[in-house]
Amino acid sequence: MLPLRDNIKSRSFPIVNTAIIVTCAVVFLWQMIAAPDRGLSWAFVPRALVSPAEILGGGLVTAWLTLLTSIFLHATTTLLQGTLHLAMNMLFLWVFGDNVEDRMGHGRYLAFYLICGIAGNLLHALFSGFAAHPLVGASGAVAGVMGAYFVLFRMASVRTLVIIIFFPIVFDLPAPIFLVYWFILQFFSGLTSIGATAGVAFWAHIGGFAAGYFLVKRFATPLRPPPTRRIQPRVVDLRIE
Repeated sequence: MLPLRDNIKSRSFPIVNTAIIVTCAVVFLWQMIAAPDRGLSWAFVPRALVSPAEILGGGLVTAWLTLLTSIFLHATTTLLQGTLHLAMNMLFLWVFGDNVEDRMGHGRYLAFYLICGIAGNLLHALFSGFAAHPLVGASGAVAGVMGAYFVLFRMASVRTLVIIIFFPIVFDLPAPIFLVYWFILQFFSGLTSIGATAGVAFWAHIGGFAAGYFLVKRFATPLRPPPTRRIQPRVVDLRIE
């Protein structure tokens, strides 16, 4: 299932969300054109967090830094794979991120996004057994945004695209159903991938979503009700003749 749009209109322009999407697209072009191999030096390698050689050699700081930089990188094995990887992440971010940013504010949303991405990478590192295979992608951070959306916008609906064989079907689905279905798919896929050193980082998705779900209330501001109009009582001067 692919989300096309939701029915919640933002009250402000999503500056940070848009900047993240543009940054990821520019970085991907840089990876594909200028530095197809150099980009991997900024990928997150879980083994670096526990490797004695990395720790003693001063590489631990770089390893923690790549927890952040890897969030803005995407796969470059092939042009098609990389483009799909980027497009899927940015589509989900575009649909769900603007409303979450609207509730958090620009600065808090950026901090929230990065924290969820780090949380997703760390959970992936744990369930991969601190593998030496590099990890790239914004999936964990985007999943955190989805976890926040699940908490903040329970009454929303999502215009959803499903392709059955070759026939596209578009329909509206309550946002909680869409997000729970997505999370269940990630969870069971993650169970089958425990210990895998390559492939889709399902546990990064799960970790990011969980971080977003539990941290959202620390970042979101209460929704202010619209101002109510005060009704002034009418003073009636009664005279008895």
